[in-house]
Amino acid sequence: MKHPGLAALYVLSLLAPLLAQAEGHCVSDALDQSVCLAEPARRVVSLSPGATELLFSAGAGDRVVAVSAWSDYPAEAAELPQVGDSNRLDLEAIVSLAPDLVVAWVDGNSRSQLERLSGLGIPVFWLAPRTFDDIAVAVSDLAFLTGSPELGAERAEVFRAEMATLNAQYADARPVKVFYQIWDQPLMTVNRNELISKAITLCGGVNVFGDLPRLVPRISREAVLEANPEAIITAGSSDNRQWLEAWREFSGLAAVAADNLFLEPPDLLARPTLRMADGARHLCQTLEQARANL
Repeated sequence: MKHPGLAALYVLSLLAPLLAQAEGHCVSDALDQSVCLAEPARRVVSLSPGATELLFSAGAGDRVVAVSAWSDYPAEAAELPQVGDSNRLDLEAIVSLAPDLVVAWVDGNSRSQLERLSGLGIPVFWLAPRTFDDIAVAVSDLAFLTGSPELGAERAEVFRAEMATLNAQYADARPVKVFYQIWDQPLMTVNRNELISKAITLCGGVNVFGDLPRLVPRISREAVLEANPEAIITAGSSDNRQWLEAWREFSGLAAVAADNLFLEPPDLLARPTLRMADGARHLCQTLEQARANL
């Protein structure tokens, strides 16, 4: 390179990751990849509803320039441009937005597609919360990457405290056998590694299908009858109540005999975000009602 200016730019491009790391703007993501930024991200693209919500919780809402489909919380997120969903991302649209950070979801986004973005020099930060503390860490990390570390740390600690309070409150509660239905046809539930199941455990419940190997297993109605749960719970709109009412056909079920068929608020438990504290609190109250009915 004969032009000294170009040579300097070339050297800086090689040193940028090292400089960022030296300055402490590095965070390890869910894939154990180190994401380093020379300065806090100012233009962020979110590729899942959960990531969108976590970014807003981290104080980065004004830095989010595009989101994935179904990003409807908070209300401001629904007004942002959409760049695809879990089935297909519009990579051209993402690149045209010139993001300095893309936030992806391990269980919902295509690795191959996002490797193309990484190949273009766009940092990709992967999320995959598997525990309640993972949610708190995600908020802290996103806040750090977008320039609001103190706010992120504060909100993460509030969430941890809320979950710890619930854990202490229901530590000695009478166990309730729970079937949590997340779909009807095919009939689907969650195993113990899914955060919904962890919330059930937090509230003193026992997931009757917790030992199944898949995170979201398909099951049969016969399996539910054999497990004989004391409470059947689902989440969603009033339309999903039909799923619950269908179980009344089986009067021998403990849950039916006790009238322990419950509909939880949508989204609070479905998305691993700070709102899971509200969802867990509501679920714990539901299981208290189930205990009273038994």
